[in-house]
Amino acid sequence: MNVRNAAATQQRILEHARRLFARDGFTAITVKAVADAAGVSPNLITRYFGGKDGLFLAATQVEIPVVDSFSGDLSGLGSRLAASIVERWSGESGQDPLLVLQRASGERPEAAEALAAFLDAHSLEPLHRYLRDSGLDDTDARHRAAAIDAFVLGVSTRRRVLRPELGDAADLQAWLGATIQRLADG
Repeated sequence: MNVRNAAATQQRILEHARRLFARDGFTAITVKAVADAAGVSPNLITRYFGGKDGLFLAATQVEIPVVDSFSGDLSGLGSRLAASIVERWSGESGQDPLLVLQRASGERPEAAEALAAFLDAHSLEPLHRYLRDSGLDDTDARHRAAAIDAFVLGVSTRRRVLRPELGDAADLQAWLGATIQRLADG
């Protein structure tokens, strides 16, 4: 198998793993189930990822662009952040590694730790820095960032994990943005 095909095969395996882990959780999914869905041998998953745990870790690597949300005036933070969040939530949920981590965090301590570390590094801390750089004192910025982070995680868990229907994206974005802005403004 050449490098190009190997990379494409790994990507196909990860796409199926994300979808299955998001739908059924870590415990219910087997390497064989992912292999069958991806049309490969279970041995290939072991070769590429070292087994189920390695596959899970690879499938839950998360990247989200937050730079756009944290640029600009504080008065527009809520609408920018809400637009970014709703866009992510409206995407293909079965391919979202963050959703996989959210669902698995209740059954896998390492998934809960990975989710917490990710949120600290990519949500809480950048938001804290943005609020502080917007003129809030450090303590106030940290408290407001924590409130926004907790609110968004709670809404995300409720709407994406417990009740997957999101409703109208425009309505969701409007009230989410208004609430985030109120939290940012204090």
